[in-house]
Amino acid sequence: MFEITKNAANQINLAASQSDVSGMSIRIAVIKKPDGSLDYRMGYDESKSHDIKVVSNDIEVIFTPNYEKLLKGTVMDYVELEPGKFNFIFMNPNDANYTPPQD
Repeated sequence: MFEITKNAANQINLAASQSDVSGMSIRIAVIKKPDGSLDYRMGYDESKSHDIKVVSNDIEVIFTPNYEKLLKGTVMDYVELEPGKFNFIFMNPNDANYTPPQD
């Protein structure tokens, strides 16, 4: 369904401990742009009764049901994009601009 890599989980836990929000879930929101690409938002939040909950690498991810189809098969990672510059990335086959990583 939705997966968080170990690197992403470590960074989420580190940020949570620094922000005094340890134990809270990560809420993911996704917006489909006119060109078919996807734009992501995330933050710490408490789950609501209608939320979909997924646990990956001990991180509880929550999102509203209307995002389920867009997030299916997504892997969230934390990688070094440029020397010294780390970011969360979303590898999502539902994104029109997604290109799978080359091995």
